[in-house]
Amino acid sequence: MSQIVVAQSVHGIILAAENRAVQVNEKGEEVSFSVNRLIPLSSHCAFIAAGAVEGLEMGNSLKHFIQGEGVEDIQDLYGAALAFLSTEYERFMRKKCEILPIDPIHHVSFILAGKTDKDREKPFRLYYLWNKKKLPQLDGDEISSAFSLPRRMGLEFQLNQLSKANASLDEILAKIKEGIEKLKSQKEVVAPFSWARISPSGYQPLNP
Repeated sequence: MSQIVVAQSVHGIILAAENRAVQVNEKGEEVSFSVNRLIPLSSHCAFIAAGAVEGLEMGNSLKHFIQGEGVEDIQDLYGAALAFLSTEYERFMRKKCEILPIDPIHHVSFILAGKTDKDREKPFRLYYLWNKKKLPQLDGDEISSAFSLPRRMGLEFQLNQLSKANASLDEILAKIKEGIEKLKSQKEVVAPFSWARISPSGYQPLNP
């Protein structure tokens, strides 16, 4: 599973996604390759496909849908995305099961991140969406301040502390990069990563 790390404070959100992906070919063999898991949805919202690589196709379909509907606020976008991605996931599974049997590599999960104008005290929101084995097949929940997948509880604890202290986005970014470098040294993740921030001025990619 590719590494995802997200964290927020009152100043905005930092997003990091490992671009490694694994897919099963027609021979049943796992093939590793690189993708960009981070997709901007609007001026102040973004999406990470955190599970199977097919989630990227769903994310791009969501982007076209959101732009067509003109949804900008993350709270409105969350409800729309959950309904839209549920339909996309059902379509994906019907198509996939014609080729390969269901296994964990087919599971998808997503991160939605963005700004809301409906709550001045908490203007930035993070949501985690994942598939289930029973209906409704896609569910979601709000992330309070920091989240990683696979879970890195030590890093999440440090990011939660920074969030509670209203740390700057630069401080949060530095802490996530420190955690990623540690994982690289342990050979648990590989480059490249996609990086971005969402601040009051909007979505900003942070890759060179």
